[in-house]
Amino acid sequence: MNTSTAITCVAALVLCSLALSSNALQIEPRSSWGAAPARSPSRISGAVDYVIIHHSDNPNGCSTSEQCKRMIKNIQSDHKGRRSFSDIGYNFIVAGDGKVYEGRGFGLQGSHAPNYNRKSIGIVFIGNFERNAPSAQMLQNAKDLIELAKQRGHLKDNYTLLGHRQTKATSCPGDALFNEIKTWPHWRQN
Repeated sequence: MNTSTAITCVAALVLCSLALSSNALQIEPRSSWGAAPARSPSRISGAVDYVIIHHSDNPNGCSTSEQCKRMIKNIQSDHKGRRSFSDIGYNFIVAGDGKVYEGRGFGLQGSHAPNYNRKSIGIVFIGNFERNAPSAQMLQNAKDLIELAKQRGHLKDNYTLLGHRQTKATSCPGDALFNEIKTWPHWRQN
């Protein structure tokens, strides 16, 4: 390989790298799903130690943005009403329409896992994942979201990944999703 060819190859790699980084995960803001204002949100300063994975246990999940936004709004209404939370319990929502939606977002304490809320990011997958795992797109979106949290300083590099069932007596996030996250690098048995 001559010098000119080598320079061309390096330039192509740099351009591809720039193109990939510009296609970073897009998080749909709270306003996109019509979030009601939170009551007295609690801030978390610094990077947290845990990511807690949940499923919403909606039998059919959602596949269109309209369905997903309606489900997210219903989850928030249930959390703020029946459960008396200050807001939707989760920090982020991974939906079947290929998008990630902001729940409470980064830097705010969730209401999703007792004893872990102040030191974790709660990510819920919309659907029931007892028998079948989420789509490859949903799984990748969650992985990308976790990486983004690390890059932005909201999650420690040596974080621990847990399924909701590891924090309290529940079947959440469903057997299929739990078995999937057990293969991810930061999952730990507690």
